[in-house]
Amino acid sequence: MEQQLRNAVKEAAKAYFQHVHGGEKKPMSYIPASGKVLDEAELCNMMDASLDMWLTAGRFNDAFEKHFAEYLGVRFALTVNSGSSANLVAFSALTSQKLGDRRLQKGDEVISVAAGFPTTVNPIIQHGLVPVFVDCEIGSYNIDVSQIEASLTPKTKAIFLAHSLGNTFDLDAIVALCEKYNLWLIEDSCDALGAEFNGKKVGTFGHIATYSFYPAHHMTMGEGGAVVTNDATLNKIMMSFRDWGRDCWCPPGKDNTCNNRFCMSNLGNLPTGYDHKYTYSHIGFNLKITDWQASIALAQLDKLPAFLAQRKANAAYLLKALADLQDVLMLPSVAENVDPSWFGFLISVKDEAPFTKQDLVQYLEANGVGTRQLFAGNLLRQPMMTDCGVPIRILDSPLLNSSELTEAHYALLPNTDFIMNHTFWVGVYPGLGETELARTSTLIHAFVAEKSAVVV
Repeated sequence: MEQQLRNAVKEAAKAYFQHVHGGEKKPMSYIPASGKVLDEAELCNMMDASLDMWLTAGRFNDAFEKHFAEYLGVRFALTVNSGSSANLVAFSALTSQKLGDRRLQKGDEVISVAAGFPTTVNPIIQHGLVPVFVDCEIGSYNIDVSQIEASLTPKTKAIFLAHSLGNTFDLDAIVALCEKYNLWLIEDSCDALGAEFNGKKVGTFGHIATYSFYPAHHMTMGEGGAVVTNDATLNKIMMSFRDWGRDCWCPPGKDNTCNNRFCMSNLGNLPTGYDHKYTYSHIGFNLKITDWQASIALAQLDKLPAFLAQRKANAAYLLKALADLQDVLMLPSVAENVDPSWFGFLISVKDEAPFTKQDLVQYLEANGVGTRQLFAGNLLRQPMMTDCGVPIRILDSPLLNSSELTEAHYALLPNTDFIMNHTFWVGVYPGLGETELARTSTLIHAFVAEKSAVVV
């Protein structure tokens, strides 16, 4: 009877979805740069999770963590409540005293870039370490690996980078540097789920990788993210930081899986036998998700290959459609050994163009095509840096305070400033098809033609 009622609820959910959200796709008056693609499968899973009345992470979360790890080919996957939290948990784990001499400590340095999303860099600053900013390449919009080695000092302990909008950085070169100098590598793969380097999925090269499942990303659970690793010690540490900092590894709702709950000793200055479930080894957080979120993600994971294929097809369409404008626009470049999983389609307006990025972006927005910046553009110019004042380095420069940055300092990262001034992106997410992409291309061509005619 219980299963019959449960099935009836799910069938009703399917009927509701088809009645309210089904039918033919309606023309878009505004083409968003990103978005989610859902159907009755996600709704039915949410209803199923609701009927469990479990509320926090449960069977759907267990299944998703298992299947997500299998998809990537890694040993461990832990869900968290956002991609930014994933970055926080990943970086926090490397500060754990359980890592001994390899732990990151205040004053240590971490290689990163200023052209990206702030929460790739924020954990470095929040833990009292020093971000060292290296310039990017134009075209791939990833770190210029030729500048990394000269930027290293004896204090450099890690590299923390994002794969820019699904186009991967040079993992051969960066993994080699990490091995040569005994550096930790965190791959921020939030915008690159499914991308491959030399036929291997990104997020599997570093010590830890992070993912985001925000609605704009390759798959979604609403708010949510994940950290992954092949290292059992790091996995246990990350679980601790995610789960209040506790030393116990029992999942929610389960006790004494080690059969040693009241027998442990040498944990801080606690009495022998103190309840291990309430023993805390790190100053942690509560960054778990609910089973509703995991249920959505489980349905989305089944669709991920189709989502990725559509993103690639959409990017290929724009590459071909805009190829004739490369005298004024720079389109994304991809290395031969890289198979991107496009988060968005980056376009840079060349210096010699008779218009600016701002001109083109405003035209597209006014005509119903959504655009986005490459996130912060140049983090060093953001108020978080100029107003707050934190210790940083740029390339091989001496340590300086970010509130004292001058144009001479910004000039050390010319490509980063170029990205801030010249680069934006438009959507390729699976909810878009040739109709929307053709409209985007037509508008860009019309704008370029108009501006070129004015100059002539």
